[in-house]
Amino acid sequence: MDLDLQKVLENIRQADTDDLIDRITAYRAGMEIDAIDMIEQELHRRRVRQSEIDDYRAECVRECLFNADGAAKMCSLCRKPAVEERWAWHRIMGTVPIMPRRMRFCKTHLAS
Repeated sequence: MDLDLQKVLENIRQADTDDLIDRITAYRAGMEIDAIDMIEQELHRRRVRQSEIDDYRAECVRECLFNADGAAKMCSLCRKPAVEERWAWHRIMGTVPIMPRRMRFCKTHLAS
């Protein structure tokens, strides 16, 4: 796979810090080495301490659901790592339930 490092860097710089921490912890297994290095450098530039990243990684290992490749499963409603999978209603425009299906939920959407 050809990786356009300039586009990757632009994407990293535009991402919020929480998203970058998710990428470097929960989704790390599915990432290119160059992208991992770039995210780590950006988090360092933003003054995110390594201990914060390590704590979040440990939390992910305890709470998140993972694919066979080692990357966390993603919430069905957002980009956060999923902590639970269960049957729920698939809804049109978020309101009209049309059919039940298996869905994954992050902490935020599990609570709502």
